[in-house]
Amino acid sequence: MDFIIFIITLILLAETTIMLIKLRQKPLLSTNKRKVYVDTSALMDVRLLAIADTGFIGDSIIIPRSVIHELQLLADGKDSEKRARARAALDAVSQLERVVYFDTTILDDPLDRTPVDNRLLELAQANRGLILTNDYNLNKVATAEKIDVLNINDLALALRGDFLPGEQTTVKITAVGEGAHQGIGYLADGTMVVVDRADKKVGEDVRIELIRLRQTSAGRMMFAKIAPAPRPTASKSTTSKPAISKSVSSPLSPRGRSIRPKRVNRSSSPRSRGRRSPQR
Repeated sequence: MDFIIFIITLILLAETTIMLIKLRQKPLLSTNKRKVYVDTSALMDVRLLAIADTGFIGDSIIIPRSVIHELQLLADGKDSEKRARARAALDAVSQLERVVYFDTTILDDPLDRTPVDNRLLELAQANRGLILTNDYNLNKVATAEKIDVLNINDLALALRGDFLPGEQTTVKITAVGEGAHQGIGYLADGTMVVVDRADKKVGEDVRIELIRLRQTSAGRMMFAKIAPAPRPTASKSTTSKPAISKSVSSPLSPRGRSIRPKRVNRSSSPRSRGRRSPQR
């Protein structure tokens, strides 16, 4: 009996030890997060909040005080467009602090005469961090100094489809769609295409014209129609032009009848009035 109690105690101690090891590993994983220093151009991009809400960003977001100061100057500026975008960026800072997927920190860096871009480069290089920006020039400088850069435009370009509405391509109709007269095909990247008037072309390669894109959480779907056949090019034939008739058509009366010119009675002309007809 004592031996059984001893075995159960060992099992409980082993399970407790495993649980403690797992709990100690969690904070170690959180300390290995990358430090991402955010630029003003990234904060002024409305897509940043949408990306943050999806949970794809799991790093530590750091916003230097100099960046917020620059946004404040733009919000008080004379340019109405930049003023509106800067105010929206200031609101985005407070909204990023509420996102649960990552930690947002406002860094109290000194507000001296150092340009904001140079300050970001110094912070990222000193702390082995990254820079989140949409600025093309800052992206180039950071890449030259071996600093990793996160660019929202690059992310949007990577998620962009190979085809856009209005373009033409060739797909193979593999099945009949759920709607009337619809056929189903797939692009090279796996995107499903619903082609109108293609229910009788199953198994055929059809030239289509993409109409619109539908993006949902379930996936991406394209709607298309069968592209019209190309028009034949007109041959440059040297045919003679039809001869233009020189005859002048008689004018038409209001009722559509042709008006004949009236005959002039020479006897009633002014010259014949003064003459007498010869007596027989």
